[in-house]
Amino acid sequence: MPEILQGENIMASTNVLLTPTIIAKETLMQLVNSMAMARHVHTAYKNEFVKVGSTITVRKPNKFRAAKAQARSNVNLAEPSTSIVMSTQAHVSWAFSSVALTTTIEDYSKRYITPAALALANQIDADLCALYVDVYNSAGTPGTTPATFKVLGDAQQRLDDESVPSDTRVGILNPAANWALADGLKGTFAQNVAKDLITKGWLGQIANLNLYTDQNVVRHTTGHFTSGATPLMNGTTADGATSIVTNGWSGSNTVKKGDVFTIAGVYAVNPMSGASTGVLRQFTVTADNADTGADMTIAISPKIQVAGAYQTVNAVPLTTAALTFLGTQDTAYPQNLVYHPTAFALVTVPIEMPSGVWGARETDPEAGISCRVVKQYDIDADEEIIRLDVLYGAKTL
Repeated sequence: MPEILQGENIMASTNVLLTPTIIAKETLMQLVNSMAMARHVHTAYKNEFVKVGSTITVRKPNKFRAAKAQARSNVNLAEPSTSIVMSTQAHVSWAFSSVALTTTIEDYSKRYITPAALALANQIDADLCALYVDVYNSAGTPGTTPATFKVLGDAQQRLDDESVPSDTRVGILNPAANWALADGLKGTFAQNVAKDLITKGWLGQIANLNLYTDQNVVRHTTGHFTSGATPLMNGTTADGATSIVTNGWSGSNTVKKGDVFTIAGVYAVNPMSGASTGVLRQFTVTADNADTGADMTIAISPKIQVAGAYQTVNAVPLTTAALTFLGTQDTAYPQNLVYHPTAFALVTVPIEMPSGVWGARETDPEAGISCRVVKQYDIDADEEIIRLDVLYGAKTL
């Protein structure tokens, strides 16, 4: 770990005047330690100062297909990348007497820094969990809390079918799923593992998944997509399409960003070979929409691609193929996540220091996190005001 997280010089037991550097280092350590999902995604620290709204470019991995031929077959590299907007400046601020700074860092951290860092960590985790809307694969039964080894296996199968790397896969579970799995699996494993499940509810690594609990897992409320509706494709869909034209709606139907559905006859493919997996391709809605009469155009992910290294389906939909939505309309379901860390990105950047203020900025390049602490005196209220800030952007890769 970087030296700034070791805390060897800031944990003195005697009272000292706490400096901004001491507070910033302690804040960073507590922030990193308090994160759940944020510790298990692709993190990137950019060493340039930017403002809220600035854009950072992050490269995505290239994809290839092998050619069965003696003659060389050139691959036209897409060199894909994505732009991440530094859109969130999260902060915690409070007022206190200057006497509070003459104390031990242990006392100050326990009273102020640790709960403040926890609030920041939860905000970052919540923003990452909200990226579920970009995930188009789903496993398990909506409304049924995961409680069996099989549901973990079903999720893993989805990742296997997508050729997702098998190393360091992660599961982020809400408390209900965590405890249901702990109960469901307690009689399955060796005594020492079962003991942890029973005494701590600690799942650890199961089914090649590193499982963690996060109370920030989002509940998605589905659209109003079944009442009076028999949604069908309406016309021809072009290869490479990122939206589909549909009809068969009732005039009062809606779809919500994050809704998942399948199209009859459209199957997922092995990304390496292009062969059908025999499982209907799941799509997610990428923007809220409502029908206009019987018609609705739905923005989707992934795009409908029938060939090449970025192929997603075995065929374009038939002109009247039926759509089937996952779950019950107008119903909220927890969106537990199973993924490889490279599926999501968290990028933080250092925030500029205001001139002439008491403050400091600290960075942990290994964790990819930077934070700033600033203090100023309020002469009207005769009190000190401190704030802790993190500037970041989060996005699905």
